[in-house]
This record gives sequence, C-alpha cells and structure tokens, in this order.
Amino acid sequence: MATSNRNLDKSPSALIRHNVRQLKEQTQKLQTNAKEAVRRMPVVLTEQQLKRLKEHKYASEGITLFDPIMQEFWKWLVEYCPLWVAPNLLTIVGLALNIGTSVLLMIETDGAKEQCSRWIYFLTALGLFIYQSLDAIDGKQARRTNSQSPLGELFDHGCDSVSAVFVTIACCCAVQLGVYPWLMFWACILSYFAFYAAHWQTYVSGKLKFGRLDCTEAQFSFIVVYFICTISPGFWSKSIPYLQIEYRIFVALLMIGSTLWSSFNNIRAISQGGCGRNFSSVAGTSIIFPGWPIGFVIFLAVVASNYSTSRVLEEHTSLHLLCYGIVFSKITNRLIVGHMSRSPLNGWDTSFVGPLAVCINQYFNLFIDEHILLWLFLLYNLYDLLRYNIKVCQELCDFLDIHCFRIKPSTTPPTNQNH
Repeated sequence: MATSNRNLDKSPSALIRHNVRQLKEQTQKLQTNAKEAVRRMPVVLTEQQLKRLKEHKYASEGITLFDPIMQEFWKWLVEYCPLWVAPNLLTIVGLALNIGTSVLLMIETDGAKEQCSRWIYFLTALGLFIYQSLDAIDGKQARRTNSQSPLGELFDHGCDSVSAVFVTIACCCAVQLGVYPWLMFWACILSYFAFYAAHWQTYVSGKLKFGRLDCTEAQFSFIVVYFICTISPGFWSKSIPYLQIEYRIFVALLMIGSTLWSSFNNIRAISQGGCGRNFSSVAGTSIIFPGWPIGFVIFLAVVASNYSTSRVLEEHTSLHLLCYGIVFSKITNRLIVGHMSRSPLNGWDTSFVGPLAVCINQYFNLFIDEHILLWLFLLYNLYDLLRYNIKVCQELCDFLDIHCFRIKPSTTPPTNQNH
C-alpha cells in the first residue's frame, strides 16, 4: 500500500502540480524582493505632491479629425477585453510591442540609411496600430472595471512620451532619412519639442488641448508610410515629378512643418497666461521656466552633433537621436508630474548628465571613443528614466492603495457603464 502511495506521488500530474507551486512561490518571492528594492530607492514625490496627485482630475478640450470615427472602433474593441485586465497592463503591452518593432526597424535599416525586408515594415505598422488601439481603450477599460485613478493618466502620458521618441525615429528609418542626417536631426528634435510643448501648455493652462490634426492623425500618417514601404521599399528614394525632390525629403519637411505649427499654437497659448494667480502656471510659478529643460537639451544636442570629431550624427544617426530622445522623455515625464501635482519644476535633472558628458568629452578631447560614450549615455539615461518612472508609480500606488498592473477588487459596483 505504501509503495502504491509513493508511485502516486511520483505521477506526472503530481510532479506538474509540485513544479507549478514552486514556480509560484519563487515568482512571489521575486516580486516581493523587487518591490522592497524599489521602496528603498530615494523618494521622488513629496507628501504634498502625492495628495495633489490624488485630487487631480483630467481636463482636456478639442477633438481631432479622426477621433469621432475611431471612437466607434475603440468602443467595440474594449468589449472584447476581459474585465480582469488592468488598464495599465494594456498600455504597457502596447508600448512594448511598439518599441520592439521600432527597434527592429532601426537595426535592420542600419541607422536609417538602408532598406530592409518588407515584413519588418509591416510589423512596425502593426506594432504602432496595436499600441494606438490599446492606448485608446485603457481609459474605457478603467471605467468598465471601476478602476480609474490619477495613476492611469500619469502612466498613459508617460508611455506616450516614450512612444513618441521611437515612433519618430522609426518613421525616419522607414524612409531612409539617415542619408540626410541633419534633416533627420531636426525632424526628430522638433517632434520631441512639439510633444513637450503640448504638455508645457497643459502645465500652464491646466488643460490638455487637442488640435484638429494631432496624435491620432500623426500615428496614421506613420502607418501609411510603413505600408507604402511594405509595397515598395525603394519608393521614398524616388523623386517627385517636375519638382525633383525626393519623397523622403518631402516627408521630413512635412514632419518639420507640422511640428513647428503645433509648437507655435501651443507657445501662443502659453503666452496668453496661465490659470494660476497673476496668470502663472498651475503651480503658481513662471510660465516661461518650463522652456529651460527642453531648451538646454536641444542646445547640448546641437553642440554635440556639430562638434563631434568622429561625426556621430552622420555615422550613428538613430542611436544618437535615441539618446537625446530618452532625455526628452524623462524631462517630459517630470513636466507631466509637475502639472498633475501642481508643483514647481527643478532647474536640474539627472538626465542632463549624459548630454553634458558628451560635450565635456568633446571640449577637452578626452580619450573616450564617442561611439562607446554614446552607448554609455543611452544605458545611463535608460536607467535614469526607468528608475524615475518606476519609483513614481510605486509611491503613488502605495499612497492610493492600488496596484499598477492588477485590478484591486472593488467594494462598490461601477456607477457608470457608459464607455
């Protein structure tokens, strides 16, 4: 009888259950250790900021051209999303797919200078469309599951700031704009600035204002570019009849023109004054000061690109612009937190270390190879961005007693089923 019991214990189903149980225990232990490690990091948000974040209410105005049409699709799509799926989980999955396909395109086009396989262009279009869809339904999913919180808005805009960098560079790679490095430089830098200016305006007025042509339309424009590449990879190197201008130059000029127009509209709105006392920002501070971080980063990027001894912009175009894009994402996230918590911005940020190190290395003719330094710059700023974002999410989750990627069981039923 004892032998029979031992054989039963060693049966395949019992072993599988035992292994699954062990795996669960190890996973929970890793999660606990990771949470404790994050909690031991230096505090980012003050008690006052946390209280104001809790009180924050989303405010926006304006509607884009495609939104009325897409809203019907998004309402239909969210119905197929299980109720146990957390809204932030949708956003991060979409972002991961978008980044993955964009990075693949950057690698395969050799820094935006060569064509690549048609299926990579198609995958990049698909990754962007999935991100757009999941990013659009996360708020609807939050209302369906009664899990709305300020963390959702913060997480959504933070992911958008990262996506904006990869999407812009990937589009330039698709049209092989790297053969004109300075044109690609300004197309990307001005796109970063336009996104930052939109949140600068929000920090001043307290409302996120959408134009008739905004993020949704820009994303569909990029998807169209990827589909054209899928059909004819060499299309963008051809010239427009009679004008003798390559199609890729036309795309770059269109990007520059649209971002300048968007930036002009936001700066004009900023110049009209803020919603605070004496026309100050939401934090009661200067409406001009938020221009300092982005202006400083752009200045350092121009200096590093112009005075590089090894021509890093020309030789490593995508990598170079990605480095400064990660810095842009960090200072944009700081601005978003500043707006939602109605708190002043600091003049210094740790993300400035990378751009300053590059300029110092150039000025003093140090022995560090610029290509190697660029990789160190990227790794440091990725760490700096992730550290900041993870810590902000952890502190806000602890304060609100919620989970970032899990829905906490609600004690009250949803009050609003309209989504």
